[in-house]
Amino acid sequence: MDYKMNPKSNGSTNLYRFLFYELADPRTNSWFLISDPGPPLAILSMYLYFVLNWGPRLMKNRQPYELKTVLVVYNFLQVLLSTWLVVEGLDILNTIKFSWVCQPVDFSNSPIALRIIRGVYIYFLAKMTELLDTVFFVLRKKDRQITFLHVYHHTAMPMISWGATKYFPGGHGAIVGLINSFVHIVMYSYYMMAAMGPRYQRFLWWKKYITTLQMAQFGLAFLHNSQLLFVDCGYPRWSVVFTLPNAIFFYVLFSDFYQKNYSGEKKIRYGEKMEHASAEKCSYSEVKEATSGYSTGGLGISDKKML
Repeated sequence: MDYKMNPKSNGSTNLYRFLFYELADPRTNSWFLISDPGPPLAILSMYLYFVLNWGPRLMKNRQPYELKTVLVVYNFLQVLLSTWLVVEGLDILNTIKFSWVCQPVDFSNSPIALRIIRGVYIYFLAKMTELLDTVFFVLRKKDRQITFLHVYHHTAMPMISWGATKYFPGGHGAIVGLINSFVHIVMYSYYMMAAMGPRYQRFLWWKKYITTLQMAQFGLAFLHNSQLLFVDCGYPRWSVVFTLPNAIFFYVLFSDFYQKNYSGEKKIRYGEKMEHASAEKCSYSEVKEATSGYSTGGLGISDKKML
């Protein structure tokens, strides 16, 4: 089509080019799943369709898959990936003398700047792989774990990290990803041990503290990003329009989850179920049910982690 002969199409094309090419960081804009928003949006659309529609229908008349080995390997790999992100992030923070008040993005091609954008990109890829958390829930017929909290979190995080990779890889916002990766080391370690069988259940008394850790994470994210309201170092201050409400929203959701699962009679029922699970030496799936279930990596559900 000759866009010069079609002003409307030409205007749309120019807007698209401006938003997704001219505003983007040229160092990352050609990378896999970053250059065009189409492929990642297509993946997220297929994810939502599978976990909310096609997947449950597919499994309706089927027996749930146990996936024990798959879950152990998957969670172990997530622990390794999160550990690398934390170690790499801490080393970079020490190298550049990171400012906890306000840190601009280094848009140069220096070795340390390139390390930073690599880390941000790998963090984005990690968020994409975590979509498998919900897929495993569907295949194991843990439908009650697929809550709004879980699905929203797993959909929002890839989009947020995609935007960071494409436009502002590094700087002030990167510290939130570092904190999140640390939380994921703890969470995926829990899920890995849970998937390894009943004999490891006695070591999993600390499940509720994962939710507490998540709430602390969002509190820190809010405080860290709110500094941009008072300090200008070149990092986009308009980002608080998204980051602050999102941190509050997640905190409220996790707080509600905590109150429903770890207060009052819930605590009593939790203890009784764990005693029953231990006494009966039940399977991994039964233990997951007894613990109100976290499982394969990504918190959210009434039985699982969210971030």
